[in-house]
Amino acid sequence: MTDHTGNTNNSHTTDFDTQSDLFFEAFLELHRGLPRQSPGSEATTRHLLSLCGPLPERPRVLDLGCGPGPSALLLAAEAGGGGADVTAVDLQDGFLEELRAAAAARGLTGRVRAVKADMGDLTCPDGSFDLVWAEGSAYNIGFATALARWKRLLAPGGTLVLSECEWTVEEPSAGVRAFWDPHYALRSTARNLAAVQAAGYQVLGVHRQPESDWAAYYGPLGERAAGAPEPAGPEAAAALGFVREEIDVRERYGHEYGYTAYVLRPVTAGDGGAWHVRPEAAGDAAAVHAVNSAAFETPAEADLVDALRGDGSWLPGLSYVAEGPDGSVAAYALLTRCEVDGVAALALAPVATTPALQRSGAGSAVVRALLAAAAARGEGLVLVLGHPAYYRRFGFAPASRFGIRAPFEVPDEAMMALVLDDAVPVPTGTIKYPAPFGI
Repeated sequence: MTDHTGNTNNSHTTDFDTQSDLFFEAFLELHRGLPRQSPGSEATTRHLLSLCGPLPERPRVLDLGCGPGPSALLLAAEAGGGGADVTAVDLQDGFLEELRAAAAARGLTGRVRAVKADMGDLTCPDGSFDLVWAEGSAYNIGFATALARWKRLLAPGGTLVLSECEWTVEEPSAGVRAFWDPHYALRSTARNLAAVQAAGYQVLGVHRQPESDWAAYYGPLGERAAGAPEPAGPEAAAALGFVREEIDVRERYGHEYGYTAYVLRPVTAGDGGAWHVRPEAAGDAAAVHAVNSAAFETPAEADLVDALRGDGSWLPGLSYVAEGPDGSVAAYALLTRCEVDGVAALALAPVATTPALQRSGAGSAVVRALLAAAAARGEGLVLVLGHPAYYRRFGFAPASRFGIRAPFEVPDEAMMALVLDDAVPVPTGTIKYPAPFGI
């Protein structure tokens, strides 16, 4: 871990702005030469890379807060199939020197450019990179700030991969909050997904890093801290004490927080970025009925929405519309309460776009806004029966992967689930739809 401007990828931060240079130097000395400066592994980096989808040949990659460069080296060797040109950024000279030496040892000097720069104040031209990568470093400037500032760096079709330390329980204990709250305000996956949606990204993948990634970081660091000589002064003693406390907190409270990695792509106009989306208003019911009637071959979907309005499954605030250029309702999406073996979940249905505006991005825009609203209110799971290629863009995956099944015969890939909050256990079993569905 390092300070808010140190740009080294680490687990979290203390308030280094109030600490002396001697403290900071002693703190960095404890981390120098270690294989990793944050929880991670080559397996995790490769998995996140696989979620990015096809990349250009020899893609341009920016690794922010690279530390000694484990991710930069792997991306230089493997991204795009044949390796990438990686610009690796950090503010710590020592880590950059470690990266240069490792790149030379692996024959990657021509692929890795180590640059001393501030990730929060980059001067790179817009659209410079096909892939922006930040494992364990976005906290240096804040998750929401990272989403906003780094988007401009992506070339058309480019992908942002970043990870964030998050609460994994609904109510963290006082002990773990006493450590984290003064240093960095952790949020839930649901709140971060809402921030992702609000910042204008589509979700290509979400990955909770395994405990083994933490062991890969804290194992070597813990050995060094345990074997450290008697500190030379109060600042060195404080740095060593903080590292030991950090490891102790993880041992005691590690089940309450963890790293989640997000694979994101900016929403374009074709994805719905140009549409005004809002919750359904009191006077929209007739227009919503008309859109659903026009979008489907029969009036069944429109009648279903009307029936759900009077059913106990209806959730105020989870019925959304996208407005057309003239202010009329162009698209519609609805979430209602369902269950998986008695555990509350959400059913996404219907999703409809007026025929003249289909493939315009209006449907995608309303779905993204609706999912963000559900995440913001703390919902944990959304289920949908639909076209896999369409719903994968929102982060949905086959429900069978979670042990969830439909109450009727359906192709496995068409029954899909999206976990909005990893802190809530995902139920297993059979879906029970609201009575108006007639299932």
